[in-house]
Amino acid sequence: MAFSSTSSFFSTSILPKSPHQKSFKPLKPLSIHAQLSTIPILSFEGEKIGETYLDLKSAPPETARAVVHRGIITDQQNSRRGTASTLTRAEVRGGGKKPYPQKKTGRARRGSQRTPLRPGGGVVFGPKPKDWSIKINRKEKRLAISTALSSASVNTIVVEDFVDKFDKPKTKEFIEALKRWGLDPNEKSMFLLNEVSDNVKLSSRNIGTVKMLTPRTLNLFDILNADKVVLTKTTVDYLNRMYGLDYEGEAEEEEEDEEEEAVEAPEDDEGTEPNESSDASD
Repeated sequence: MAFSSTSSFFSTSILPKSPHQKSFKPLKPLSIHAQLSTIPILSFEGEKIGETYLDLKSAPPETARAVVHRGIITDQQNSRRGTASTLTRAEVRGGGKKPYPQKKTGRARRGSQRTPLRPGGGVVFGPKPKDWSIKINRKEKRLAISTALSSASVNTIVVEDFVDKFDKPKTKEFIEALKRWGLDPNEKSMFLLNEVSDNVKLSSRNIGTVKMLTPRTLNLFDILNADKVVLTKTTVDYLNRMYGLDYEGEAEEEEEDEEEEAVEAPEDDEGTEPNESSDASD
């Protein structure tokens, strides 16, 4: 899938040609391709029972790092609450009375006890509540996640659904299952399951290196932070359907993005005509 333009501004004859003028190179078309990765499927006992594939959308190598970086920066910045607040010398309680006379004391002149130079005084240029959120297009965010998953396919395994394998919460049994799958409990592992049962959640809760996610909670930080990625057959089908080239929801997302931009855009009141409904008085 490639996006290219039939004509380029630098390739047309609009610019005058000069013998001393350097020739411009034609612009490279932006291409988004799919990266096919074969992943083994392991049983609950750790035996290989088959293979599957991940066919995900991936950004070009020259722009993949920038796309993923923008996605992770957006997630981290949008998670900031922005509630840090300090008081200036005008907002600190007290300090309305002059501590001592201006002259004849031999001390430095002082007008308030709440000056920033004294303990308990105001703060100069301190933080105030602020909205740190920034916007990212849905297609760009989706491309960042799919690119990160494609790069992590080397350290990805697929296991059969093991939700029903745990009759009761048991951390020791979960650690044994990790070792059967070739995973080190000391390495960071991200599990993407279609549904996390209570027994699986409680069995892995005490393992600090294990992160349990669902398609609803899938995020870019946990993908990049994990050393190993563990999927199931259902989640592989979900990723191929939602982050592959055959995704059918892009047109709807573009319409929703345009509607949001139209709502956020400020109304232009400069072109409005004045109201002439007032009656003229003689």
